[in-house]
Amino acid sequence: FCFLHGFDAEEDLVASLASMSTNERIKAIQKMPETMRKKREIRNKVLKEISKKSRHRGAQPSCCTQCLQGAAVSFRRFGNTLSEYFHLLRIWHKALKIIGAEFGTSVLSYFVFLRWLLNFNLFSFLINFGFISIPQLLAAEPNNLSFTGLELFTGAGYFEKTVLYYGFYTNATISKIENGPSYNMQLAYIFTVGIYFVICFLILFFSMGKSFYRNFVNSQVLYGKASKLLCTWDFNITNEKAVKLKQKNLSTQIKEDLTEVNKEVLSFSVMERLLRVAVHLLAWVASLGAAVAACSGVYFLSINNLELFMKGYRNDLESQAAMLVLPVIASLLNTLIPFFFSWLGHLERFQTPGQHVYVTIIRNIILKMSIVGILCYYWLNIVATSESQCWETLVGQDIYRLVLVDFIFCLLGSFFGEFLRRIIGTTVFVSLGPPEFDIGRNVLDLIYAQTLTWIGILFSPLLPGIQMIAFLIVFFVKKVSLMRNCQPPCKVWRTAQMMTSFMFLLFCPSFLGVLSVIGVTVWRLKPSEGCGPFRGLSSMYSAVSEWIQVLESYTASKWVVWIYHNLITNELFFFILSTIVL
Repeated sequence: FCFLHGFDAEEDLVASLASMSTNERIKAIQKMPETMRKKREIRNKVLKEISKKSRHRGAQPSCCTQCLQGAAVSFRRFGNTLSEYFHLLRIWHKALKIIGAEFGTSVLSYFVFLRWLLNFNLFSFLINFGFISIPQLLAAEPNNLSFTGLELFTGAGYFEKTVLYYGFYTNATISKIENGPSYNMQLAYIFTVGIYFVICFLILFFSMGKSFYRNFVNSQVLYGKASKLLCTWDFNITNEKAVKLKQKNLSTQIKEDLTEVNKEVLSFSVMERLLRVAVHLLAWVASLGAAVAACSGVYFLSINNLELFMKGYRNDLESQAAMLVLPVIASLLNTLIPFFFSWLGHLERFQTPGQHVYVTIIRNIILKMSIVGILCYYWLNIVATSESQCWETLVGQDIYRLVLVDFIFCLLGSFFGEFLRRIIGTTVFVSLGPPEFDIGRNVLDLIYAQTLTWIGILFSPLLPGIQMIAFLIVFFVKKVSLMRNCQPPCKVWRTAQMMTSFMFLLFCPSFLGVLSVIGVTVWRLKPSEGCGPFRGLSSMYSAVSEWIQVLESYTASKWVVWIYHNLITNELFFFILSTIVL
């Protein structure tokens, strides 16, 4: 009787599923608390029931309908196969799972942020290459300069006459066919860069808002623990390695949540509190003093760097090699001083690892953004007013060298800061043990590199492609160094808000500071007379103003003119927009 009752229930289920639409039927089968094998059996029975009903009705589809259905099925299978291959190409997917299981979400947040920046630069490169570089390549003349190999480090010489730099781009209208469609390089250049920064702003703004809502507003800590314990396990996992990795990952996450709930509140005496405050004040004085000294050194080096620029502009490769002094010193300061900040953090003995990480991040952001500010002042107030034939290309070369040398020092930091530290901690001073992964220092290295890339886009449109390759190499070098040289954090701690903090630091001060630099360059500085798409204009923005004057004589373009006069040039519009953003 029970068997017949179960058989009738299954028949009723199949009949009800057969009466649903395709999407409803798929969702209903997915929600069933059954094994995958049982779900497949039910799906096959439902499909047989549907085909039986269609034959019973005599509704035989026409030849055209059968062809369309066959094409749709083939296309769907091709799409599924393609998505599987793309999933296999996501080479970091498994790496992120292993990192999360071994080292927790704090270290994982760094690699997730790095992957996000890598995708961001891929998007930047495709936009600039598609709308700026390809049209210029179609109209470019052959490069007669010789390539020696030193240009890979200096960015000068042969590269000056390529699409890598602003000075190579024409100010003419490109047209390959007589009386055919034309391409205005001035408008293409400024609109591509402008629209790109608008898209960056929206992506950063909504990513930060989404992360803030998920991790601060709607965190639901208690619900998170219940869901991890009762509802997180994926019963489709059958591979033994995958099962163990999933168990380890869940175990780490539950430990982090429990640490957040069971954290101890330490009580200190009055003297101990005064001593801790004194140590914190001394650490801040030392860190700020180091930042001021570093900025002073970078400023005086940049003044000498301009003289080398002027001497080495005639392809004197030895002089161009000497120009590496500024980026090497700047990168050396950006690499060594953060180690000093980390050492100060250990002396201060914060109560939680989170406090240590956030204080280190603040100190690093002060250092790195101050150095970038000094460099921007040098580029916009000294290089831009120099007697150079093409100051924009000089700035592009400077940023290229900074990005390249910073990448090299990032790799050296992994070797000296993690590999040698592990050797010392496991052989010489065994009590030290292997190092922990320094999240604050490594995250600020990424933000510093991305800030340089954003500034350099106007002067070197293909710089995001170079940074994308650098980030890809950094991802795998850091992953290998983490696995072989570092130990998991001694204190497990929950870092749900870490990614939000990274986004916020990338947005402010990094991105907003870059917008200020780009705004001054576009609106206030006079372009070079002998190079670039804006030669002969009083400012880069004058290209837009002249284009609007041309459009005023066309009736069909009145709406563009209205938007320009009532929105783009209206301070009230930007005031309201800024208020909404805030």
